[in-house]
Amino acid sequence: MTQELNDGLPAREAALTLIDAALSRRGGIDEAASANGFRFLEPRERAFARALAMAVLRHLGPIDRALAAKLQKAPPDRVMHLLRLGAAQAFYLEVPAFAAVATSVELAGANKASRPFKGLVNAVLRGLLRDPPPTNDPTLLAPPWLYSRWVAAFGEATAREIASQIALEPATDLSLKPSADAAVLAEALEAEILDGGTLRVRRKGDVAAWPNFEDGTWWVQDAAAAIPARLLDVKAGDSVLDLCAAPGGKTLQLAAAGASVVALDRSAARLKRVAENLERMGLTAEIVAADAAAWEDARTFDAILLDAPCSATGTFRRHPDVLWAARPGDVASLAGVQSKILDSAADRLKPGGRLVYTVCSLEPEEGEAQVEAFLARRKDMALEPITAGEGGSPEASLTARGTLRLLPHQRDGGQDGFFAARFRKATA
Repeated sequence: MTQELNDGLPAREAALTLIDAALSRRGGIDEAASANGFRFLEPRERAFARALAMAVLRHLGPIDRALAAKLQKAPPDRVMHLLRLGAAQAFYLEVPAFAAVATSVELAGANKASRPFKGLVNAVLRGLLRDPPPTNDPTLLAPPWLYSRWVAAFGEATAREIASQIALEPATDLSLKPSADAAVLAEALEAEILDGGTLRVRRKGDVAAWPNFEDGTWWVQDAAAAIPARLLDVKAGDSVLDLCAAPGGKTLQLAAAGASVVALDRSAARLKRVAENLERMGLTAEIVAADAAAWEDARTFDAILLDAPCSATGTFRRHPDVLWAARPGDVASLAGVQSKILDSAADRLKPGGRLVYTVCSLEPEEGEAQVEAFLARRKDMALEPITAGEGGSPEASLTARGTLRLLPHQRDGGQDGFFAARFRKATA
């Protein structure tokens, strides 16, 4: 093996760790990427390791189908991950086929558990080179049970459009402070200005090194994720509660609009990131670590944004691991949590106040069904319809009910999948 191939082995080993974390539901790829062993890699190696893992996860369906045809039975997890890694390099990344095979065999031999399978890894990957995974069938990109749900909810054609986004690497979207000059920043970042004011940046690399990061002019936030806070239409001085606030993009939007914001989340660790971003942006908010449904505080608010815990199936563009970590029972169990927090939010709203409910899920039980059940049990709350294009939303996202069903393919270049509904509380 050449020195060049040996130089890439630590990154490939790290990629195996990320893949294993993602597929074993042990916290996911982001948590694994913050572990000490990963952080000690050189920046270039970290970036390569993440790119390798993401390629595997974005193409896992076709890869596993191709591997299943070559395997009489499933090998141990590490061996299976090595096969997936080799296939992803050979077919979806610009890695020469010989390097994809050779490095996978080398990694197999470097570990006691996988060493007996070196021959299998070599034979299976060489076989795949002659009979590659399918590359033009988006129905294979999502787990079958999840794809079937999308067909039932949106129809076959739309389900295919949604699934086709799984394999695509997304651009980076930025939200700006109201005082920022979008045109100047767009030029500096070589970015496109989207409806609603989001900047879409296609450059790569560490965002902390991009122009105007340090002075707190912008923050990273998907174009779809920026829409729900805009729907609240908060004014300077409004009292606003951001429920389930971490990682904090919506808190920044509300604070930048001049609102007096309480950012609440049950995770104190995730709230640290919210506090760091507020400091960088020169913004302030009251940060509270508490359960959104059981928070003991008698205050009421002019407006509340509830980004409820959900299956997160709409975030697969940046987090493809969510597709493979999700289980069919998750949607029903999370729907019960959402219902409880929605009622708590309504109780904390002043008469005449506004509530926006949102989830980064593609599943109707977590969106449309929640709206109907909420309105049926809460006669003090009324749906306030959203208008076409409001908040920078694609017109195709507006439902007949006046809610938003933001699907990943509805914007050129893609967007996260979200649902959003707006309510107003009765004055008497």
